[in-house]
Amino acid sequence: MIGYKRVSTKAQDAQLQADALAEAGCARVFEDKASGKNIDRAGLLAALDYMREGDTFVVWKLDRLGRSTKDVLTIAEDLHARGIALRILAGTLAGSYSPKGEGKFFFTMMVAFAEIERDMIVECTRAGLEAAKAQGRTSGRPKAMTEEMIAAAKARRAAGESYGAIAKALGVGQATVYRHLSE
Repeated sequence: MIGYKRVSTKAQDAQLQADALAEAGCARVFEDKASGKNIDRAGLLAALDYMREGDTFVVWKLDRLGRSTKDVLTIAEDLHARGIALRILAGTLAGSYSPKGEGKFFFTMMVAFAEIERDMIVECTRAGLEAAKAQGRTSGRPKAMTEEMIAAAKARRAAGESYGAIAKALGVGQATVYRHLSE
């Protein structure tokens, strides 16, 4: 059994996937820290190249394999044609992929539903962010300096005070003062 784990960004952790793949008995695990939008992922390509007939390709959840119905089905069909089984450990499609008859139909429908679900999540997130913006709320990290602090920093700088002294007086970093005064 050959495992594959993927997270979308370097800031994310794949430990949950790693634990599940180890518990499933994967002899080797390949990894990517990249979006599932493209199939040109180094870890995925290395795993697909490494596997031989009789192996089982194991992923934690179907969405770790890919985001689009077409890409996931292409990978699954390629695996089947090479005599490699596909096993999904968690989620709606937990189990092994059967590329025949009802199994193929069910797999195809569930992959399509997973893609639609992701699209709906993205759409809802965008709508929520736009609604919050329309109400004057912003997302992300709060600004380090208020308008009053910037005005005070400008006055202190005009009086000849150093960036370091201004930063200390305002309780922010020197780079923050420099950045706000140079804008």
